[in-house]
Amino acid sequence: MSDIDVYARRRARLAREMGSGVAIVPTAPERVRNRDAHYPYRFDSYFYYLTGFREPGAVLVVVAGDAAKSILFCRDKDVEREVWDGFRYGPEAARTGFGFDEAHSVAQLDAQMPELLGDQAAVFCHLGADHAWDARVIGWVNEVRSRVRSGVAAPREIKDVHALLDEMRLIKGAEEITIMRRAATISAGAHRRAMQATRPGRIEYEIEAELLHEFHRHGAQAPAYTPIVASGANACVLHYVQNDGVLKDGELLLIDAGCEFDGYASDLTRTFPVNGKFRGPQKDVYELVLAAQAAAIAAVKAGNAWEAPHQAAVKVLTQGFIDLGLLAGSVGEAIETEAYKKFYMHRTGHWLGLDVHDAGEYKREGRWRLLEPGMVLTVEPGCYIRAGDGVPERFADIGARIEDDALVTATGCDILTRDAPKQVAEIEDLMQSRHG
Repeated sequence: MSDIDVYARRRARLAREMGSGVAIVPTAPERVRNRDAHYPYRFDSYFYYLTGFREPGAVLVVVAGDAAKSILFCRDKDVEREVWDGFRYGPEAARTGFGFDEAHSVAQLDAQMPELLGDQAAVFCHLGADHAWDARVIGWVNEVRSRVRSGVAAPREIKDVHALLDEMRLIKGAEEITIMRRAATISAGAHRRAMQATRPGRIEYEIEAELLHEFHRHGAQAPAYTPIVASGANACVLHYVQNDGVLKDGELLLIDAGCEFDGYASDLTRTFPVNGKFRGPQKDVYELVLAAQAAAIAAVKAGNAWEAPHQAAVKVLTQGFIDLGLLAGSVGEAIETEAYKKFYMHRTGHWLGLDVHDAGEYKREGRWRLLEPGMVLTVEPGCYIRAGDGVPERFADIGARIEDDALVTATGCDILTRDAPKQVAEIEDLMQSRHG
């Protein structure tokens, strides 16, 4: 099946899920960084999922019902602008190249939308994300309403198109899994490179540069999120991104970094010693987190509730906190009172796909949804012991997290990021072959 067929199949499925009506899915706008410099462009994930089209200034319209069709509105072909900004398809080439039923200039959008919305029962869009876009959609609906005396009926309902697309995106197709495997492999290689490049005296951003180098040299277009390269106490800040600390002998380095490849994210965390050797309390904490992750991964299987991996990790971590003298009392009490959250305050995972925190609900009708083959999620327990929390001095400022990307299969799960070492001996052996 060609790429064109994959996207056409998704649009056809969306039309079936809609039943009737018109869906409007715009791509992301370009954003100015400062003055006339723009941020690197990244398309809207929902739009890309349905089109494969990467240019800005585009809108997809899907008409459902007996005369179902998909229409792309995009920028005109403009040879002069291509001298400055690079190639653009234009409507006709986009129609044939991406398999749309129709394609028109985006300059025609305001004129054509009232015609397309006439006599349609519902309009499917996503309100609330962009007030200017919301006003535009309402303006089209109001334009149809103004024609009521001519016998044209306006849509009676506005429905959330993301609600339908979230369910579609949650189960990955074979073509998506292939891309995600590639993203995971590239990220695993970057973490291996980072381990080999780490030594006391280097600065966090130097290690970040090693990661980015490895991402780009293997074809990844960008990091999937701002990398976290956090040494020592910085590892106890969950979203630390300054990445300007000096790596010190005897401390741990936590790296949370993944690449984006062909639109799909990877999300990978490893924690390892700056000097290449786990010692004392930091080894105890690390092995506790590793055991918690193993328990969580064992719970990632079809038919289990989404919450099962988290519960498994919390149980192991809480017992470990008690064994290390960080918490008192029984495991049951510490879990019931949430005392464990002093050292483990986040969830154990999230959906992964076109977005790092990908589309899809975690509960349905108040109950945790069951895992199904084709879902992809992260498994990322951690432990964060801050010096000011009244802990024994030997544990102060130790932060550790281990994160992998797991594909749910019919028999369990497949760890896409397995190539990144996480066993103590594997990490120490790799770090003996340092470079740079």
